[in-house]
Amino acid sequence: MFKSIKADLAIVRERDPAARGLVEILLCYPGFQALSLHRISHRLWSLGLPLLPRILSQLTRAFTGVEIHPGAKIGKGVFIDHGMGVVIGETAEIGNRCLLYQGVTLGGTGKEHGKRHPTLAENVVVGAGAKVLGAITVGANTRIGAGSVVVRNVEADSTVVGIPGRVVHQSGVKVNPLAHSALPDAEANVIRNLMERIDQLESQVASLQSCLEENNQEAIAKNIFRGKSQNLKDKEIIEFLGEGPKN
Repeated sequence: MFKSIKADLAIVRERDPAARGLVEILLCYPGFQALSLHRISHRLWSLGLPLLPRILSQLTRAFTGVEIHPGAKIGKGVFIDHGMGVVIGETAEIGNRCLLYQGVTLGGTGKEHGKRHPTLAENVVVGAGAKVLGAITVGANTRIGAGSVVVRNVEADSTVVGIPGRVVHQSGVKVNPLAHSALPDAEANVIRNLMERIDQLESQVASLQSCLEENNQEAIAKNIFRGKSQNLKDKEIIEFLGEGPKN
């Protein structure tokens, strides 16, 4: 247990540039405090004590804002950054060197007994507000984007975003766990592709209209809808998609 707490201290100093010393981490990092108290309650839970571990976990929740069931299995070097609103269920398993941000839920999806919470392999990063639900497995070195909802197994070395969570990238390249800006915007990319396709189709319709008019078939041409086309240059679309990729 003490080796695990020592690893937790080391990972905070490694991943948080705001951590200026051992005393500051001990006194001012609720994620570290919650993990340390959980390791005590988990040991009591493993000994078969029925009530004391749950009382300790509830006191930890009130003190830190982090709710961890004493039955959850948590590896070494885990970092819960900020921590407020984090919920970790009874049968959840978290591998070594995982990183969880505020508002993360590792929850269940039913009332059945047995394994009903997720398993995170080593070096998994779960962004702020993300929900990982059910008895699923998230492979090593995977990043889950902020606000995502993951309900299916995820292979190793993946990037998952969206609701429901979709794998948008998979590779064996090790990435910086703090590089949230590197996550792709899958929905914006899809919308951008659709708008480009609409632009192409509108150009084809305009070309057909010109051909009809040149052939003196104005009556047919008038029946073709002539509306204001909407393309990627429109202000509201640019504001929604953000700045597109530069060629």
